[in-house]
Amino acid sequence: MLNETSYSFLKRLLDAPGPSGFETVPARIWRGEAAGFASVSGDVMGNSIAVVNPGGSPTIMLAGHIDEIGVIVTYVDDQGYAYVGPIGGWDPQVLVGQRVIFQGKEGNVIGVIGKKPIHLIKPDEREKASRLCDLWVDIGSANKAETLARLSVGDAGVVDARMLELPNNRITSRSIDNRIGAFVVLEALRRYSESPGSARVVAVATTQEEIAWRGGGAIASAVKVSPAMAIVVDVTFATDHPGVDKKEHGEATLGGGPVLTRGSIVSPVVFNLVRSAAEKLNMPYQMHAAGRESFTDADAIHNAAEGIATALISVANRYMHSPNEMISLDDLDRCADLIAETCRAVSGTTDFTER
Repeated sequence: MLNETSYSFLKRLLDAPGPSGFETVPARIWRGEAAGFASVSGDVMGNSIAVVNPGGSPTIMLAGHIDEIGVIVTYVDDQGYAYVGPIGGWDPQVLVGQRVIFQGKEGNVIGVIGKKPIHLIKPDEREKASRLCDLWVDIGSANKAETLARLSVGDAGVVDARMLELPNNRITSRSIDNRIGAFVVLEALRRYSESPGSARVVAVATTQEEIAWRGGGAIASAVKVSPAMAIVVDVTFATDHPGVDKKEHGEATLGGGPVLTRGSIVSPVVFNLVRSAAEKLNMPYQMHAAGRESFTDADAIHNAAEGIATALISVANRYMHSPNEMISLDDLDRCADLIAETCRAVSGTTDFTER
C-alpha cells in the first residue's frame, strides 16, 4: 500500500494542471517532493531530474512523462467566446459540456465548453460527431475586451476534473496519462534510496510526450543523463471493459499487476531483469507485445546517443484521454517495488549487450 506521504503527493500531482509544453506546476511539485531524498535539477526542456547514489555505477534512468493532454486558446471572437485547439490527442465528444481551467495572465481562469443545446440541433445533425472547431469556451465575459483582459491567445488549459477515490482501491483523474508515470519513477527512486544497490539511479519526469513526434523531453534528458539502462513507465489500454477486442489489443486488467512489454524496442537483457525481479517478489504481472514502436518515451530513449538498453513497464488504464481515466493504486505500488528491486539487481558487471 502507498503510505500517507506518497498518496498525498500523488493527489497533488494529479490535480496540478500541466499540458504538454506547460508543465511548470506539476514539475515544481515533483521537484519539491524529490528534494527530500535526492539531488534535484532541471533542463531547458522542462524535464525534472532526481539522482540517488550519485557515485554508483552503472547509471539507470527511470522515465515517466509528467505532461497531460489539454487545449490552447487560438481565437477570441467579438462576443468574448474563446476557441481552442488541441494539445495532444482528443476525442472532441468527451469535451462537450466540460469545465476547463486555463493558466491565464493573472492566474487560473475557469470556463465551460459550449455547444448548441439538443433542442436547437436539427434532427439530421444530431447523430453527427462534434468537431473541436464547432465548440467554444465561455468564461462569462460580455465582450472580447473582457476576455482578453484575462485570457490570451496561446494560454493553455485542461479539463477541470480532480482526482476521486473509488471502491476497490481505484482512482479516477483526467491526468493519469501519464502523471502516474512521473509518480511511479519517483516513488521507485524513494524506495531504492532506502536500500540502494550498486547503480546510480536517476528518475526523470519528462515533458512533451503527448506531442513528442521528435522525441520530446525524453530524448533530451536521455542524452543529458547518459544511462546504460532505462526503464520507462507509462499507461496502457485496459481491456477489461465492454467493447474491446482482446484478440486485437491483448489483455490488461486493473489490479492485475505491472504490464511488461516485449517487442522490438525493448532490450531482452533489461526485460529479463524486470521479469526476474517480479518473480523474486512473487508479484503478479501482465504481458504486452509491441512488434514495432510502443508510442511511449521508450521509442525515443532506446535509440538515443549510442543506444540505451530500455524496458517499458505500464499501468492498465481505463478510458484513456478522457476526463475520467481510471487505474488501480495496487498497480502503482507494485510498479514502484518492481522497479526498485530491478535497479538493485544491476551492478557494474551487468552486460547490456544483446546476446
